[in-house]
Amino acid sequence: MEIENLEKQIQNNELNNEVNLEKEQNNFLDSAIGKAINTGLDIGIRALLPDLIEDQVISIKDNLLNYGLKEGISKTIEEAINFGKSSIGIVTGNFENISQVQLAVKNGGIIDSVSTLLDSVVDKVEEKGVISSNIADLIKRGKDTILNNVESNIEKTLTNQITSVENLENYINNWKEFYSNKDFDNMEIQYKKIENELSNLIPLENAISQARVIENIHNLIKNNGHNFNLSETELELVKKLT
Repeated sequence: MEIENLEKQIQNNELNNEVNLEKEQNNFLDSAIGKAINTGLDIGIRALLPDLIEDQVISIKDNLLNYGLKEGISKTIEEAINFGKSSIGIVTGNFENISQVQLAVKNGGIIDSVSTLLDSVVDKVEEKGVISSNIADLIKRGKDTILNNVESNIEKTLTNQITSVENLENYINNWKEFYSNKDFDNMEIQYKKIENELSNLIPLENAISQARVIENIHNLIKNNGHNFNLSETELELVKKLT
């Protein structure tokens, strides 16, 4: 990579990093927690209605989603995350680590909000005649089963995030070791692992910064025929990308 291209990247990153990070974090959490809630609903409804066939269970859940549950979940996550951030004093809008994410989610009251939302949507689909009063009653009386599964899935999602952070740190350290030994083949293996782990991890400033340094040093060496003789200017410019 040429020096001029690196300089342009630096300028672009300085302009966009702050705004993009908060947006990417919010989008990631909306997707990840949304999937956790959806899975919890699925497991909970199946547990409450064991005598129904698969298609009937799917139809009930789809109707709940289509009559306001889907949009309500997204809004609930957004409001809970914003409230959670405020409760732990995050003023920049950005999470710095997974512990902050866990605490914000816990303080945000997602489970209580999902409980209220579920009551409202079940009443709506019952009034519309989409599900029978018997099914609606079973869901409302067994709501704790659904909420317990939702909570469990959210906790599992956040625990997986901790594992991803630990994996990423290991891969980064491995890459640095192979870089010191000028072993590009093993650097490449670790680099691919880093890329894969980042796709599973909520965007965190420190993780992104380290990964960006590695990405640019890695590509400099790769595009230079695996030549490790980088100039001090190149290395300094790469480090400024963080």
